[in-house]
Amino acid sequence: ISSPTSLRNPMKTEIFHIDGPVLLTATVHRDRRGAFSESYNAARFHEALGFTPDFVQDNLSVSEDTGTLRGLHLQTPPAAQAKLVSCVKGEILDIAVDVRKGSSTYGEHISVSLSGHDGQSLWIPEGFLHGFITRTPATIISYKVTAHYSRDCDVSVMWNDPDLAIDWEPGKTAPILSNKDANALKFSTFETPFAVAS
Repeated sequence: ISSPTSLRNPMKTEIFHIDGPVLLTATVHRDRRGAFSESYNAARFHEALGFTPDFVQDNLSVSEDTGTLRGLHLQTPPAAQAKLVSCVKGEILDIAVDVRKGSSTYGEHISVSLSGHDGQSLWIPEGFLHGFITRTPATIISYKVTAHYSRDCDVSVMWNDPDLAIDWEPGKTAPILSNKDANALKFSTFETPFAVAS
């Protein structure tokens, strides 16, 4: 087994103005048959970020229509989740909002385009709201999480809360929402249990 320091073709990483999230790009091998890439490799992840998450669950999200919006979601302790989000088919605009007390970027967000052919994944640590909107029909998203789903810890915050000022680029039609997301909390009423690590 290769050690993390001896891997060929290491993952490319991109950081943001908000500390924590990281965009990882794996090598995509293409030929006339199509393409192949490693959607997750623990050794490469460790080499890129310096740690290996304890993933316990893989989720697959299928959205039939363009403009399907899922979010903004997180889980609170003791079931707080970090996520590694990838687009398997289609394209999304992925959003992560910093909700860590004491953070200089509290309430700010990053937005990243992910597609089924770019080999990219977005690492989202605990302490971030997460959501995405589909830009294509029949979009498939895969994400690995570090805690199992817990209904008691599940939180939904309004996707279009004016305090967050997120540009979802939904186009001319209103996004397609679940009842839960259509009736989510206002950001001003959300009491975050997360804080910047001291």
